[in-house]
Amino acid sequence: AGIGTLTFYDKDTKTFGALGHGITDIDTGTLMQVKNGEIMESNILGIKVGKSGEPGELRGIFTEGTKLGDIKLNSNAGIYGKLEDNSVDKLPGRLFPIGVRAEINEGKASILSNIEGKKIDEYEIEILKVSRQNLNGSKGMVIKITDKRLLNATGGIVQGMSGSPIIQNGKLIGAVTHVLVNDPTRGYGIFIETMLKNAEG
Repeated sequence: AGIGTLTFYDKDTKTFGALGHGITDIDTGTLMQVKNGEIMESNILGIKVGKSGEPGELRGIFTEGTKLGDIKLNSNAGIYGKLEDNSVDKLPGRLFPIGVRAEINEGKASILSNIEGKKIDEYEIEILKVSRQNLNGSKGMVIKITDKRLLNATGGIVQGMSGSPIIQNGKLIGAVTHVLVNDPTRGYGIFIETMLKNAEG
């Protein structure tokens, strides 16, 4: 069990995708097979600030009785499943068109992230590199957090922010996946088309 971020859901099919990377065994690093699992609401109560060599993390609690859906697949590109019928009405959401990797540019972008309570804010980032060949992995983009509010609160990318949607030019283009351990202001992002391909099975 752990805190992570729901990246997208389709209100018609009830399909969702989260994290942008797989859940692995802490000792072996092997991708874990899913027998069953669920996504729930959480409430972020505190932050361990990230420093060089020491990744930070969001600390929170699961809200009892708030199951939102069932996890069906744990893959290298994230976790996927189906929302409960009534969950779509409970989830905050904005409708975004999809931006494919050919449309992604190095430069300004933003992420949507929840670092306090249940509040979702938009924070400025910069896309430093786009790896157009890397469609199947979880490291399609190198990103840097530039928003002073987020840097002051978390030090950069922390555990629990995996799955935070990346927005550029009004389009959903990807999700945050990893932090660089020696520089928490930088990390990686996965292309949204990679996540959508995995969600389709």
